[in-house]
Amino acid sequence: MTEHVSHVVVGGGVMGSAAAWQLARAGHDVVLLERFEPGHTQGASHGASRIYRTTYTQPAYLDLAQEAFGLWRDLERDAGLATGDVLTLTGGVSHGFPRPGQIGDAFVARGVAHEWLRPEEAGERWPGLRFEGDVLHETATAGRVHADRAVAAFQAAARSHGADVRHGVHVRHVHPGTGSVRVVTDRYDLVADTVVVAVGAWSAGLLGAAFTVPDGGPPVPPLVVTQEQPAHFALAPGAPAEDTWPSFTHAPAEPHPWPSGVYGLATPGEGIKVGFHGVGPRTDPDRRTYRPEPGQLAQLQDYVRTWVPGADADRLVPISCTYTTTPDHDFVLDRVGRVVVAAGFSGHGFKFAPSIGRVLAELAREEPAAQPVAADRLFSLARFAGVPAG
Repeated sequence: MTEHVSHVVVGGGVMGSAAAWQLARAGHDVVLLERFEPGHTQGASHGASRIYRTTYTQPAYLDLAQEAFGLWRDLERDAGLATGDVLTLTGGVSHGFPRPGQIGDAFVARGVAHEWLRPEEAGERWPGLRFEGDVLHETATAGRVHADRAVAAFQAAARSHGADVRHGVHVRHVHPGTGSVRVVTDRYDLVADTVVVAVGAWSAGLLGAAFTVPDGGPPVPPLVVTQEQPAHFALAPGAPAEDTWPSFTHAPAEPHPWPSGVYGLATPGEGIKVGFHGVGPRTDPDRRTYRPEPGQLAQLQDYVRTWVPGADADRLVPISCTYTTTPDHDFVLDRVGRVVVAAGFSGHGFKFAPSIGRVLAELAREEPAAQPVAADRLFSLARFAGVPAG
């Protein structure tokens, strides 16, 4: 038996769940299909902590970040949660900027509350961290998002507005047609007016050659999937309490022995989460080892010993997650015919989720067009014309 619905969202991670929430609360008929059970750890939306901050210079990202701040509060209210249950403000610090003036100018232009500190000033204020160069303190609009709560809240709020959220349903194929899209699952078929595909590491496998992009672009974004391994580090003896730590990012000055920039934040009850940005080995999301790579883990411990004196580099619990990125590390938020594609968020996307959900809902409601409909050229599939698939 084939079901007919207005909108199907494939993928119940944070982006798909946010899209379902935005569609449902706008009064639209929507079914959300998720392959795994609630609370799974297969993808990139699990865990208790993600950074929320506004440290961007591009207007499109600043728009999304500033919009997301209010939408996170809307979500908490809509899901019956207290303020701060999903988005907790802690302040955020960043150092090692190659061009600090650009961020400063963007903050001034947007009215983002901030201050610049000397490294010794920052070290006195946050003795669990060491700093170099100019230190940017985002004072009022930075902190952490509780990832598991966010996904659950999006789905609960979407249900409260009439969305049909289904777990344990594996979507096998998406077949766009002239007036509709057929979604083939391991249980049944659905026919929808539009389909939003937000499946992270499984994007290329699901979309395949289902459609082509005008002007010679690839059928799917040239995505790279890697297995990343941040870790939770226990507090060192005498270190500040977890609830006093800001979120932090660091681009170490060259030369340095670490493979990339670093991010970190407190995860209440689990310690201080620290990780390198996008340096893990390529992986198949269905064949991950979940085992940390010893050399990379040793580098992470060395970084913590050098720059995070408030954490114990020898007492840690590794984390395994997937990163799915585009070559330019910008997102894909686009539509081709009746299929909306959402991909490439890893490393910096989680904070934007309620805003991205709004963009995806708007794309899903558009009438089919001959050319892709994108929220911004920055996020369009067309920018990959001539780039081979990853």
